[in-house]
Amino acid sequence: MSDFTPLIPIPLQIRKIIFEKFNDTDTKFTNDQIFEILKSDGDIDSSWIIDDTESLFNELCDSGLTRNIAQNFTTIFLKLFDTVEKLHCNSCSNDIYLGTAEERTCPNPSCKSSI
Repeated sequence: MSDFTPLIPIPLQIRKIIFEKFNDTDTKFTNDQIFEILKSDGDIDSSWIIDDTESLFNELCDSGLTRNIAQNFTTIFLKLFDTVEKLHCNSCSNDIYLGTAEERTCPNPSCKSSI
């Protein structure tokens, strides 16, 4: 990966995409779908491939926002545990997106403040 620094951290961009496009606990979605949206609409290094985001999707599962329901090579099929809500972090001044049952901590890797 390069020295590229996005204006909005990639984890926040991914959560926003989930909030806007897949915010239903019955909807299945994949990391590939989100990555394609990131590449076309997001602020992401153009040299990135899907493998560069694997740890970010694993973090979503570890946080309790999503669960991995299947995997096929690099494709991870996901579902939400709970719906996602939009909040604002006063510490980093970013809009953030958390599942209703997730811990109220900013998912911005450089912030992690309590909400």
